[in-house]
Amino acid sequence: MAASATNDPWEDEKMTTPVKATVGPQEKELLLNQIPFLKGKKILIIGDVGLDEYVLGQVRRISPEAPVPVLEVEEEDMRLGLSANVAQNVASLGGEAMLVSVVGDDTGANLLKDLFAKNGVSWDYMIVDKARPTTRKTRVMAKHHHLVRVDYELRKYLSAEAEARLIETVEKNVAKADCVIIEDYAKGVISRNVVEKVSAICKKHGKKLMVDPHRNNPGSFYAGVDLIKPNYDEAVVLTGLDFDDLRDNPNKVVEVGRALQKITGAKEVVLTRGKDGMTIFSGDEIMEVPTYARKVFDVTGAGDTVIATLSLGLVSGLSLVHSCMLANYAAGVVVGKVGCVPCEIPELKEYIQTAH
Repeated sequence: MAASATNDPWEDEKMTTPVKATVGPQEKELLLNQIPFLKGKKILIIGDVGLDEYVLGQVRRISPEAPVPVLEVEEEDMRLGLSANVAQNVASLGGEAMLVSVVGDDTGANLLKDLFAKNGVSWDYMIVDKARPTTRKTRVMAKHHHLVRVDYELRKYLSAEAEARLIETVEKNVAKADCVIIEDYAKGVISRNVVEKVSAICKKHGKKLMVDPHRNNPGSFYAGVDLIKPNYDEAVVLTGLDFDDLRDNPNKVVEVGRALQKITGAKEVVLTRGKDGMTIFSGDEIMEVPTYARKVFDVTGAGDTVIATLSLGLVSGLSLVHSCMLANYAAGVVVGKVGCVPCEIPELKEYIQTAH
């Protein structure tokens, strides 16, 4: 990094104005031609997993036993949640997801195992801890109206024994992977020790380490990663900056991104900003990539799609900016659907061809 007049490269004036990336026919052709190269790329994902369960029906009466509605069940739906949604996005785009996580010895784990198989995600790297329940969220709904949500989960860090098994599984399998993602949903799988150990393992094996962070943790919690992908609000919390102080600052996005680079030591920061697209920090450079969502029904899981597509793009040989463009198109596909649904290759191709 070139030295600046202040001897602090982060303060250099040259680095404070983002370059806007344009997405024309040439870029679209490049992205479309790259999609076949995502096939077979192995992404090792470490993080909390969960089962999203929906019980849907109609309410026509109140229970005679208590003053509560009676749901007449018409349909049940189960989906992969949390890091498992990242894994199914990797699989749906042609990659191979190596998901390392912890489940209980219970019904939730059995249901998850079936869903893994259906969605082309390997169960080989999963760890069973009989002392923990499998995270499972059951939403009981009358049409689109939530009646109740039932959560099965233990929101605390893993036991020393389970954590050691998790780290050992990563160490044993990392050589096969093209890159590694830490996906933190703050359910207990990702501790500071896990971040430190995984970071050291990745450096030893020359593997790029990316993190999708959780706002419950300070930025320093993720020190040692190569790339961090928060949304803007998460990034403000991670840096410890003040929303009110930043509100009228025209340079706030750059300030937050630079602060995050400094705190985490990550060379690359991908700041997702909803309808404003993404701001990408790579060393000294800052680029902005527009968003391509035509219609937004549900943003649930869009961040999972972004990190999955971004990782596949990078390991298949795309630049960070082009990988972010591809990820933005994939996110544009999934926000047009309801719930945690992966992006499929035919939809992605069509979307790149038709989105403006």
